[in-house]
Amino acid sequence: MKHYTHPDLSDVTLNTAMQALADPARVAILQAVDRSESGEIACNEIPLELSKATVSHHFETLRAAGLIETRVVGTKCLSSLRRKEYEERFPGLLDLVLQA
Repeated sequence: MKHYTHPDLSDVTLNTAMQALADPARVAILQAVDRSESGEIACNEIPLELSKATVSHHFETLRAAGLIETRVVGTKCLSSLRRKEYEERFPGLLDLVLQA
């Protein structure tokens, strides 16, 4: 079974966050997660015109920046926003990006 690591947000710098948010595909992923009814989404549910490897890279970058948390449920990997934690660490940043 796959295991994902998630950083403590106190270890995430603003520079790391901004680099993760600088890519339009990663912003599209965050927006899709935010719009999902359940608050979490599998990577194959997001309509991106990118290779699987590239999508995986984008999810890993978002995880490394502490923006998303991924859990494994059976054969699916479901990702959700770490909204509350991110708001505490970088007030207003996530809302600003999601409204863009």
